[in-house]
Amino acid sequence: MEPTIGENLAAIRQQSTLTQEQLAERAGVDVGVIRKLEQGARKSARLPTLQALARALNVPTSALIGDTSHAAARAEPDHRPLSLAEIRRAVVPVRGITGTALTPPAGDPPKPEVLRARLHAVDRAYHANDYARALSDMPALLLDVRAAAGLADGIDQASAYTLLARTQHLTGNLLIQLRASDLAMTALSGALDAARQAGNQVVATTVIKGMCWVLIRQGRFVEAAELAVATADQVEPRFSRAVPDELAAWGWLLTVAAAARARNNEPDAAVELTSAAAAAAVRIGQWAPEPGHLMMVGGFDTARVQMQRAENAAVAGDPSRVLELAKQVPPGPTAVASSWQRHRLDVAWAHAEQRRYADATEVLLDLRATASTWLRQQRYARDIVQSISGQRRRAMSQELADLAALVGA
Repeated sequence: MEPTIGENLAAIRQQSTLTQEQLAERAGVDVGVIRKLEQGARKSARLPTLQALARALNVPTSALIGDTSHAAARAEPDHRPLSLAEIRRAVVPVRGITGTALTPPAGDPPKPEVLRARLHAVDRAYHANDYARALSDMPALLLDVRAAAGLADGIDQASAYTLLARTQHLTGNLLIQLRASDLAMTALSGALDAARQAGNQVVATTVIKGMCWVLIRQGRFVEAAELAVATADQVEPRFSRAVPDELAAWGWLLTVAAAARARNNEPDAAVELTSAAAAAAVRIGQWAPEPGHLMMVGGFDTARVQMQRAENAAVAGDPSRVLELAKQVPPGPTAVASSWQRHRLDVAWAHAEQRRYADATEVLLDLRATASTWLRQQRYARDIVQSISGQRRRAMSQELADLAALVGA
């Protein structure tokens, strides 16, 4: 049987000659957490905790990750996912022994222009953080688009499968935000198959980027980085000839590879990958994506690269560097709302680490005002609120109490 996280932690700590107390001080982690992990009283730990322990022990984070099946059985940590029954039926339809859907769609699917308009509407809801609307509209849309692709032939087939790939990709992105990682990977795998059927390499590349984020969410940092880098090598554009879509898709892959390397305690590799992504962003410059573009390519620019640099610094536990880099990020939401919002959480974390609790709270309140549904799904936000409330000497303000209730702190 694979060793547990606690068993890996104990073995590596003992090899380092550190005591539990010394490791706790070096990592900034409660010694009680380390004791419970090593004694088996806790079967799992949050990724930020494992990253801090890995930095203190000077090992990759993946060296600590082991068997968490018992933690899953004990629902550790507890969470309250939104109901995904309808979208699950659309992503994973029940099929009979012949391979056909148990409940095939009735009648002919809508025309392609109608389906594209519906997809744009769901995309707008997603980027406006209206996950309830997106979750409500996506299942029927996905079923209709899949049916249309199945009926398409000839010159219409590539267009129909591109539409299916984009629909499944957006479904995967939505499920990532709702922390339904396994279901998101299923949707993205379908998107990749559809993109290959359509012969659309740019769409396939951006789907791979989403798959890498699922792997990161699952703690599979090495696999995420290897997949992103291998794909980037395969699709690396010639800068003198590449169109912005190709450059941006390649750049997104490099940023997600950097994110994975940073989380695996490989800061030098993260810096190198982010610098390569910056070259693509500079080449693109300021450009307007094609009308109705859905694959988040329009959000890749120098600001996105700078946000990645700040994220790398946050993962490395360097709040001063985060705030320094954040000064070079233009104010206001970017084209990809979730990237901007994640960056603002890094800024809030940095303020909290420097005991500037009022500044941290102000950032969180701004996110609550503009993206409360998104914020509710972020464990990172919950950690920051808990840090602020745990360190304050005065009674918790009503605003902070409301934030704590929102994020489940």
